[in-house]
Amino acid sequence: MRFSSLPTAAFALALCAVPLAALAADPALITVTGDNTAQAAPDLATVDMGVTTDGPSAAEALATNNAAVKAIMDRLVSAGIEARDIQTSNLSLNPNWTSTPDGAGSVISGYMAMNMLSVRVRDLGKLGPVLDAVVTDGANTLNGITFGLQDPKPVMAAARRQAVVDARLRAEELAAAAGLKLGSLVSITEGGGFQAPQPMYRQSMAQDAGVPVAGGEVGMTASVTLVFEAQ
Repeated sequence: MRFSSLPTAAFALALCAVPLAALAADPALITVTGDNTAQAAPDLATVDMGVTTDGPSAAEALATNNAAVKAIMDRLVSAGIEARDIQTSNLSLNPNWTSTPDGAGSVISGYMAMNMLSVRVRDLGKLGPVLDAVVTDGANTLNGITFGLQDPKPVMAAARRQAVVDARLRAEELAAAAGLKLGSLVSITEGGGFQAPQPMYRQSMAQDAGVPVAGGEVGMTASVTLVFEAQ
């Protein structure tokens, strides 16, 4: 009986292939995260404002409220605020309760109506005068101002680029400290988001008339994680 066999050299290589692959070490990896925040002057303000009114009846409280809110909306439109930038954010009508003289219970003593608007102001030069005008027209509730960017993409792109530079510098420092050289980039993962306005006064935000407002700066923060091979 005859058995077929590989040539001696080929047989030896076949036997060595598996052990050599098994002994091959995985490359060392360096994982780093880079962060950067790009700052810019805001060009958008969102104001939560509204009217709260009281009346002896629900109808009277609401009618008084409606008149004031209409005057405010007309004022906003005349100031150049577009209809798309004015939105009702809350509307409520509730009874006011007071205790009876004997303290045994409570009765309705009137009604309170509230109508809140969320208003975006795209020309910050108008912000102070607009606030002053709407208060004159009857706005008596102001829940805050939020500053932002109409187009945050360029600022975010700048933060993202610098975050990558920051991550690579960190990786090079770590590799050098370990006596290694930085190899190929294996993966990149992005995170990040909006950073609240910084309390930094900017003279350009001050108003010559109306409510004084300082916009400060807003920032976009990028966070990038890079994984490199190390040699």
